[in-house]
Amino acid sequence: MNFVILSPHFPPHYHRFWSAIKDLGVNTLGIGEDAYDSLAADVKASLTEYYQVGDMTDYQQLLRACGYFTHRYGKIHGIESNNEFWLETDAKLRTDFNVPGLKTEEMYPLKYKSGMKPVFQQAGIETVPGTVLKDGDQAKAYEFIKKHDYPVIAKPDNGVGAYATYKLNNQQDLENFLSHKLPVDYFLEKYVTGTIHSYDGMVDQQGNILLESGLVYGTDVMESVNENLDMFIYIPKELSPGIVEAGRKAVEAFRLNQRFFHIEFFVTSDNRIIALEVNARPPGGMIVDMINYANDINVYDLYAQLMVRGTFSPEADRKYNCFYIGRKNHYHYALSAEEIAALYPEAVVFSGLIPQAFAAAMGDHAIIVRTTSLDEGHEIRKAVLEK
Repeated sequence: MNFVILSPHFPPHYHRFWSAIKDLGVNTLGIGEDAYDSLAADVKASLTEYYQVGDMTDYQQLLRACGYFTHRYGKIHGIESNNEFWLETDAKLRTDFNVPGLKTEEMYPLKYKSGMKPVFQQAGIETVPGTVLKDGDQAKAYEFIKKHDYPVIAKPDNGVGAYATYKLNNQQDLENFLSHKLPVDYFLEKYVTGTIHSYDGMVDQQGNILLESGLVYGTDVMESVNENLDMFIYIPKELSPGIVEAGRKAVEAFRLNQRFFHIEFFVTSDNRIIALEVNARPPGGMIVDMINYANDINVYDLYAQLMVRGTFSPEADRKYNCFYIGRKNHYHYALSAEEIAALYPEAVVFSGLIPQAFAAAMGDHAIIVRTTSLDEGHEIRKAVLEK
């Protein structure tokens, strides 16, 4: 079996996916811009072979790389990056090389905010008003706000995370957005006041859910980025039944199969569940590791089984609540990371620096704790963030 991986060195810890696949006897074939000698030892060890291209955004170079791998190893059986930035490229290569998995024609509702909303609505999940703002069509922004009033969220229709996202509270914010936004189509949506929850997991080839997890966001990622705030999220031992119900409906409606999913919702103060977005990839940052800590499992191995065998035996039962707490360098905290580890030796399972690419959203230094009691988890979280 031959499995092609785009940009196998990023995120840095994703080599664990590729190593797990390689351990099952698969040829793991990486494509990237970086020189082979510059790759970390763990990344090199996870790959059977690596093909360097001059420009990952030049599709012809990727075609040549896959052509080389086909000539040398035979038919390609899988193509994946697990990276939001490359999902459409993954799909295009699968389409051109007739590889199982999501194809180009299936990507619009999974990548474009404007394409997601109708699918959520068809699944019976509440949404809020939104519209596409074509680049250069400023009049439509004024029309939308006149009809729905402030506040409004503006984000690239095909965007990644909270990048280039704006919260518009008044006309000055609107004018600033129109003057400085990226030259791409944006999606305008009525702002929702609520807590973000996610429904995360994996599905098999038939769309059966094999692994369920979920997050509660103590800090909105957009606020963490735009306002440079501390960040904390957690996996509760007991997922919200309403989120699980909505998440399962969404998985079915988006026809996801043999892959990860990360689906986000708002929960309002009056317990309305409102769809935010779907992501056909693993939850970002260290959340896969959080799932491991919460369940005492190895998601990297389970993913490898899913890719190679099409399924795996579910074994997650969430023994723990798991908290991710991200601290920013510009704050002075009451306790050092070393003091936190000494105070809570049974709870702290990870403490370390975060790659710069994730720092704005996830903090410069992460501390992950797991507890049997949700209250204890919150107590430790408060201690970690006390200034």
